[in-house]
Amino acid sequence: MSKAFTKESDSADSEVEDADALPAHAKNYVTPAGLAALQAEFRKLLYEERPKVVEIVSWAAGNGDRSENGDYIYGKKRLREIDHRVRYLAKRIESAEMVDPERQKNRDQVFFGATIEYARKDTQQTVTIVGIDEADLASGKISFLSPVARALMKAHVGDVIEFRTPSGSDTIEVLSIEYRTRT
Repeated sequence: MSKAFTKESDSADSEVEDADALPAHAKNYVTPAGLAALQAEFRKLLYEERPKVVEIVSWAAGNGDRSENGDYIYGKKRLREIDHRVRYLAKRIESAEMVDPERQKNRDQVFFGATIEYARKDTQQTVTIVGIDEADLASGKISFLSPVARALMKAHVGDVIEFRTPSGSDTIEVLSIEYRTRT
């Protein structure tokens, strides 16, 4: 089919959804704080931002010629973005499996939700293993599907773990494991 007969947003939407998709075998694990953040963003977009944008688009549409109406064009684009994000969040919230790190019984081993301090090449780092949607390296939160998190899974304090990185083999030593609620 010719590109002339497809909507510009169709290909972009499917690329974004593919990029954010979980691997077929993976569940959508999320911490309580992560689920609350997803739900808060969903509510804000659906009940606050979207009605404001709809109001602006309605006002702009009433001004006549829509082809050169910046408020109308931008508003429609923003509505598509909001609707796409709302659909994405709805799917993520629906498929979420909440795991509370404070309820972890086996606290001497690394599992989802653990906060781990480890040594790697003469540096120490502290990370918390969280869901895909909550991962934020700047805050020390890594996805449970990341190479470091996968290598750390089921490790104990004192374990030295070797794992593969794009630049070759690397080792890390687990210094401490904690289970706490982290926002």
